[in-house]
Amino acid sequence: MGDGKHSLAQFAAGKLAALEASSLRRGLTVTSRGPAGAATRGGRALVSFCCNDYLGLSQHPAVKQAAAAALAQYGAGSGASRLVTGNHPLYEALEAALARIKGTEAACVFGSGYLANLGIVPAFAGAGDLILADELSHASMHAGIVASRAEAHFFAHNDAADCRRLLEAHRGGARHCIVMTEGVFSMDGDRAPLAALADLADEFDAWLMTDDAHGLGVLGGGRGSAAEAGVAGRVALQMGTLSKAVGSYGGYLCAARPAIELLASRARSLVYSTALPPASVAASYAALDLIEQGGALVAAPLARARRFTAALNLPEAESPIVPLIVGDPARALAASSALEQAGFLVTAIRPPTVPAGTARLRFTFAADHAEADIDRLVTAVRGLDLAGA
Repeated sequence: MGDGKHSLAQFAAGKLAALEASSLRRGLTVTSRGPAGAATRGGRALVSFCCNDYLGLSQHPAVKQAAAAALAQYGAGSGASRLVTGNHPLYEALEAALARIKGTEAACVFGSGYLANLGIVPAFAGAGDLILADELSHASMHAGIVASRAEAHFFAHNDAADCRRLLEAHRGGARHCIVMTEGVFSMDGDRAPLAALADLADEFDAWLMTDDAHGLGVLGGGRGSAAEAGVAGRVALQMGTLSKAVGSYGGYLCAARPAIELLASRARSLVYSTALPPASVAASYAALDLIEQGGALVAAPLARARRFTAALNLPEAESPIVPLIVGDPARALAASSALEQAGFLVTAIRPPTVPAGTARLRFTFAADHAEADIDRLVTAVRGLDLAGA
């Protein structure tokens, strides 16, 4: 018999070496965050342009105060799943606020966005059903599709005509059908053609599901990508997260009340996961109150992204996310390192997160970014001599 522990270490070391050779190895780097994009890494003060805290609400005094008050009153943890320990009263208020913002009858909060997608899809689709999803859908959506065991096909990115082709070819033999897309795509920052997809869902008796992780709080007056596209009432399943613009943690689904009630029996990632800490729930509720007020706060991230794209003659930003594709992973890492030396934290995004040949710098813009910092970033990016910038 061999030494199992030793062989495991050898296996892992070989995998790591292969990743290193392809510039695809990842690692965790200690980094602290503060307001206005402030970050500290390796003792150096940086300005972060890679965070999804689009409204700066994780640092907002009202949000932090709500979390602290809930911590003091209810303790650090929830104790068990929502079905075991009971539904904490803070959840009821948070879910009511989510449903109101999204214009649905009800909402259900999950432990994270990944857990939400992992549980939602199998709750509504299974063997004998059909799922059509955008080819660039998030990894968590792919995980939910696999868990559902439904027949699945992927249409070309943001191509409603290709989605129609697949519906015409496969819808007739399926019991139920879900059409899935991100509202705002996390790596490209572009918006889905939601109006066209809603029309297809109506025509082919399908349920449209959107992952609006990067749309809530920054589009549609804060209500998200469906509201921006004018189809909020036509998206059957509106999923999203509480960890981006909301500045806290968790995931959610907004839908008709019967659909939401079904999740308590069918969504395994809800049933078998410990509930969120009370402080996270309270922080999310306080943040949503600020988002509902709309105005300059929710308009600022897109305006700052467009300041950046205009200065570099890039396509006008459709969201607070701006990709700069450089192609080769090693080149993306080098560009990220050069920006860090210039005082900016911008992560290199590499396969398999993005398709092969599309390694990139992913810039994100927040309401509390100083315009002067954006202008300095523009100068630093120009100095990289990258195509298109």
